[in-house]
Amino acid sequence: MTTEDRRIKEIVKEGYARIARSNRTCCAAESTCCGSADATTDVSRLVGYSEEELTAAPEASNLGLGCGNPVALASLREGEVVLDLGSGAGFDCFLAAQKVGKRGKVIGVDMTPEMVEKANEYAIKGGYENVEFKLGEIESLPLSDNTVDVVISNCVINLSPDKAKVFKEAFRVLRPGGKIMISDTVLLKELPNTVKGSVEAYIGCLSGAIMKRDYIRLIEEAGFHQVKVVDERPFPICIYTDASAVGQDSETSDIKAGDWVASITVQGSKPS
Repeated sequence: MTTEDRRIKEIVKEGYARIARSNRTCCAAESTCCGSADATTDVSRLVGYSEEELTAAPEASNLGLGCGNPVALASLREGEVVLDLGSGAGFDCFLAAQKVGKRGKVIGVDMTPEMVEKANEYAIKGGYENVEFKLGEIESLPLSDNTVDVVISNCVINLSPDKAKVFKEAFRVLRPGGKIMISDTVLLKELPNTVKGSVEAYIGCLSGAIMKRDYIRLIEEAGFHQVKVVDERPFPICIYTDASAVGQDSETSDIKAGDWVASITVQGSKPS
C-alpha cells in the first residue's frame, strides 16, 4: 500500500471514529439534509430498508451510513456463515443474524476500533450469540480461506483505495459456490477534480467512488462469475456530504441533483 493510500485510510478511519464517538446520524455534516432528528430513519428508508427491518435490530446500531440493503437481497438461509465488510455499528449484521439463526454465524469486520467496540456492546445487550465483530482491514481480512458462505457490504468498498484487493479477499474467504451481495456507490460520470480532492467528500463516500463499469470489472477480475446489478437508484449527494465538499461553482453545482452517483447492489458467485 502506498503512502497516499495509507493516508486516505487514516483519514477515513478518523472520520468514522468521530461518527462512532458522537453517535451522529449518517456521514454528512449537520448542515445537510442529514441534520434532521429523523435523518437515520429517513436515509434507511430511502435506500431500501423496511419498517420491520428498522425495528428488528438495536436502534442505535443504525447510523444511517448505508446506501442499499444487501441483507434483504442476499436471500440468506439458516445455518449460513455471513461476513460483513465494514460492519460499522453492526446494523446489517444483526439483521443477517436473525436470518441465519442459531446454527448460522455472522462476522463483522471493521477497521475502526470505536465502531467495533460499539457493535460488540450492542451484540451483548441484544443477546446476539451468533454474531462476532473483528477489528481488521477489508483489504486483508482476518479470516481463513474458504470459510464463509455469503459476503455482504454496505457503502464501504468505495472508501478503499485498493478496491481490487478487497474483492480478491472476499473471493479468498468464500467457500466454492459462495456469493457476494454488495451495496455501494458508483459514478455515472466522472467527478470534477474539486470533488475528487475533497477529504469531506471521501469520508462521505463520494470522492472514493469509481465508474460503474470499472466497479463491475474489478469484481469479475477477482474471479467472480454471474456478476450483475440487481438494484440501482440515483442517490442524492446531500446525504453524503455538505455543500462545501462539492463546491458552489458552475462545474459542481448540479452534482447534488443525484445524476452523478448511483447506489447499486451487485451480486456474484464463486465457482463451485
